[in-house]
Amino acid sequence: MDTLIIVLIVVAIIVILAVLVFGRRARERRVDQKRVEATELRGEAEARASRAAEREALAEEQAEQARREREAAQERARQADRVDPDVDV
Repeated sequence: MDTLIIVLIVVAIIVILAVLVFGRRARERRVDQKRVEATELRGEAEARASRAAEREALAEEQAEQARREREAAQERARQADRVDPDVDV
């Protein structure tokens, strides 16, 4: 009877150790998967930030061009006012 109890205790210890080892490995796999996911998300975020910076630079360039065109139009309007005999400058 004592031998049976010892064998059951040893088997229980082996089962507990196996559960702990497999649990740790499963947790490590989940952590690795999370790391891969985080790396992918960072890559996507960097790509989006790069595209946004390009769009922002283009928008700034277009705004500057629009400002220059507006100034040119205003100068033309002033020139027209100077030329027009019906407008008092």
